[in-house]
Amino acid sequence: MTNATKLTERRCVPCEGGVAPLTQDQSRELLTRLGANWKLSSDNRKIEGHFEFKNYFRTTAFVNAVAWIAIHEDHHPDIAFSYKNCDVTFWTHAIDGLSENDFICAAKVDALLA
Repeated sequence: MTNATKLTERRCVPCEGGVAPLTQDQSRELLTRLGANWKLSSDNRKIEGHFEFKNYFRTTAFVNAVAWIAIHEDHHPDIAFSYKNCDVTFWTHAIDGLSENDFICAAKVDALLA
């Protein structure tokens, strides 16, 4: 992936394992291309986004939009939400770490807020 290619313009590619997860340096570089809501997990194997909204309606609308992205990209995060908060966690299960797919989906989640 080149820096010139926007993450939101890319599509996830199937990952069935057999490839190495992104290095910590690669993950940190890609993280700079995401919004401020995202951080690397303490073990550097996941990216975690925390989002806050005005009310339950906006929160659930966001959750449904994130679910649509996940289905469309065939790359599924963990999603937890309450009345005004939503936490989204991406990682590539097949490699037990991060892949470009995680950052592509996170960028598409960010685009929902633009």
